[in-house]
Amino acid sequence: MAAQIIDGKAVADRIREELRARLARLVSSGVRPGLAAVLVGDNPGSQLYVKMKGEASEEMGLAHWTIRMPADTPQPALLAEVARLNADPQVHGILVQQPLPPQISTEAAVLAVDPRKDVDCFHPETPAGVVELLVRSGNDPAGKDVVIAGRSNIVGKPLAALLMQKAPKANATVTVAHSATKDLAAHTRRADILVAAMGAPRMITADMVKDGAVVIDVGINRIPDATKKSGYRTVGDVDFAAVKEKVRAISPVPGGVGPMTIAMLLSNTVHAAELSLQT
Repeated sequence: MAAQIIDGKAVADRIREELRARLARLVSSGVRPGLAAVLVGDNPGSQLYVKMKGEASEEMGLAHWTIRMPADTPQPALLAEVARLNADPQVHGILVQQPLPPQISTEAAVLAVDPRKDVDCFHPETPAGVVELLVRSGNDPAGKDVVIAGRSNIVGKPLAALLMQKAPKANATVTVAHSATKDLAAHTRRADILVAAMGAPRMITADMVKDGAVVIDVGINRIPDATKKSGYRTVGDVDFAAVKEKVRAISPVPGGVGPMTIAMLLSNTVHAAELSLQT
């Protein structure tokens, strides 16, 4: 079986193209969508991700601001900065980059963001990207048995909530499995659509997947590789080489879900700007 490789970059590029007409209408109405990212501390992964978001915003013509705060920033100072951004009419989307340092409550930071500007949490980027990736690759989840391996607040839980809705791009029967699930393979083998989001490199092997299934790999794991200048390479939660010989469609890592997260953040910011014209 020759599996369809679900190209996340190609899908993300199509989403960006669709946004251009909406952006043009907003600009003609005197509104330039603006995204503010708040970065606390110097986590290298967070720094890179915020930089990529900024570059994508500028390439699309969105206004973008990065507010950098030191790692020892007290929680009241962060909340005050979020309040300032909430009150700024030029800012349509606010992203408080996670993880946050231990002295700051993630829940408090999330709740501080005006719901009308919460482009990251009211419609989480990665789960929304997974849904778009499925639908736009011809793998609508409606009526399918979907198994999500992973119960994180960032991917597993919100994705399950999205897919079980009585709505377009949803209407699936959803099972959420996790590291403590007894006989995990018994669940994953019955999935029409399997989403791997456990943060464990190559944990999903070929014998855990049903013939003809669709597999979306959300995992981003670094493993040692002496052939690489960096000394490591990035792999997903799925044993891609083996599983792709058995399934109907599969997303790679890198190049699958990853490019979708920024595309969905841009889409959410444009949507927030559109809503601002209605208030």
